[in-house]
Amino acid sequence: MRAVTIRDGEIVVAEHPDPRPGAGEVLVRVRAAGLNGADQLQKRGLYPPPPGAGIPADIPGLELAGEVAEVGPRVTRFQPGDRVMAIVAGAGQAELATVHERQLMPVPDALDWPAAGGFPEVFTTAYDALFGQGDLRSGDRLLVHGAAGGVGTAGVQLGAAVGARVTATVRTPGCRDAVGQLGAQSVIDCEGFAEHGPFDVILELVGAPNLGENVKALDTRGTIVVIGIGAGAKAELNLGALMHKRGRISSSALRSRPLEEKAVLARELERHVLPMIEAGRVRVPIAETFSLENAASAYASFAAGGKVGKIVLTME
Repeated sequence: MRAVTIRDGEIVVAEHPDPRPGAGEVLVRVRAAGLNGADQLQKRGLYPPPPGAGIPADIPGLELAGEVAEVGPRVTRFQPGDRVMAIVAGAGQAELATVHERQLMPVPDALDWPAAGGFPEVFTTAYDALFGQGDLRSGDRLLVHGAAGGVGTAGVQLGAAVGARVTATVRTPGCRDAVGQLGAQSVIDCEGFAEHGPFDVILELVGAPNLGENVKALDTRGTIVVIGIGAGAKAELNLGALMHKRGRISSSALRSRPLEEKAVLARELERHVLPMIEAGRVRVPIAETFSLENAASAYASFAAGGKVGKIVLTME
């Protein structure tokens, strides 16, 4: 099979042995695979697959969508030809990938291949952060930092869908109208965001530079959920200010979680988010698609930023 391959810090497309499904696993013929910030970190040698995952360290990709090509022993839910999608611990940007059936979700009819390939990682991340950690409820005030990216656009839509009042920060002025159309009641510049608070939940996708202002913007008993640190991982924190707010800081990473936790999240998305997709209440904004052969250009476009939604590789 062909796959995106990291060689000496660069992106190339190379041949690899075809994977084979083990017990409980499904072999997926990948049709589309989204790019994420973690892939850029892996390209730089900063975010390898979890130890013991049994995944090639030189093939990136944390989400995929495609058709079941083959099933391994003890697979009961899916069969060849089914349309499926999933988060994976790596190696998703390839023509073939093995995935445990409990991590897989069916692809709704409302999603084409690029949208399906860009759905699992960002919507799973946003859902877990907002509801699993932030306990977001109808009527809450939600602030989403970095709202033009994949997780940001998912967070804005999920927040609006449950009745939260969503404020989004977007650095690029030309992207703000599109984010507003996803359900944000207010789309603002990154500077001075604390003046627009207080907020019950803050979804932090940028990193350390926002920490102090996040605490200032937090309402009493509010929660800051950190799921992105692209702008930095270290900052000073005024614990006294956090204590005064009786606030909480939580954080999330999906890649290293055990199968059981990923399976639980997949079932929750099937129950709560896929019906929203089918009903047209949320969607997967696609900024650009690239063929597998043009993977290096896809990575360069991702790094350049200034877009709304996902960049997705297609395997046609």
